[in-house]
Amino acid sequence: MSGGAGVLAGRRIAVAGAGGGLGPDVVAALRDAGAWVAAADRSAEQLERVAGMADAAHAGDLTTADGARGWASELGTVDGLLHLVGGWRGGKPIEETDQADIDLLETLLFHTVVHTTRAFAPLLKAAGEHGRFALVSSSVVARPPAGNAAYAATKAAAEAWTLAFGAELADTGGTANVAVVTAITTPQMRAENPDKAYRTFTDTAEIAAGLVFLCSDAARKMNGQRLHLHGA
Repeated sequence: MSGGAGVLAGRRIAVAGAGGGLGPDVVAALRDAGAWVAAADRSAEQLERVAGMADAAHAGDLTTADGARGWASELGTVDGLLHLVGGWRGGKPIEETDQADIDLLETLLFHTVVHTTRAFAPLLKAAGEHGRFALVSSSVVARPPAGNAAYAATKAAAEAWTLAFGAELADTGGTANVAVVTAITTPQMRAENPDKAYRTFTDTAEIAAGLVFLCSDAARKMNGQRLHLHGA
């Protein structure tokens, strides 16, 4: 994968859910690659983690259509949109799964994808061959484990939406892809457990490098695909 300095020079990249654990490394990697970066998160407190690193910071609710449209309108021009919004509920058999947990996951993991892609679609299409969308998803979509039905189902819906968006962007030369991980390790986790192998986990910096690649010209022929960034 190509992720060197300057590969995104002049590109404007928006990052949804930038205040989460993955956000700081993604924003830093985009900036290192030369991109102008706009970060958004619903939590103003979490957004502070990356506000000083990004070129623009937006505290807004992307779980609503109006919130997503407001952010897109504020930016005006965008070449790429990265979706990092996450959340998890699970651990129960299907008959005990709480409807409130299902609704929460659908809102966080699927509705935010729907709202942001609808709001940013005209901007990404206008970017032509530079238009990029990428979703961070999970390997549980391919093999959902017991107790994880709601999470896997909502992630699967988000992936299907993303791949359909890729088919639509193809007409203008843009792309939409999915970066697949099993679990994420942060520098703090590594520091706290230096002897742990984390064999199937993926470091935040490695995911960030993968997303830079998907935004770059090197990935212009990659559309509607799943980039697997996890161990076996």
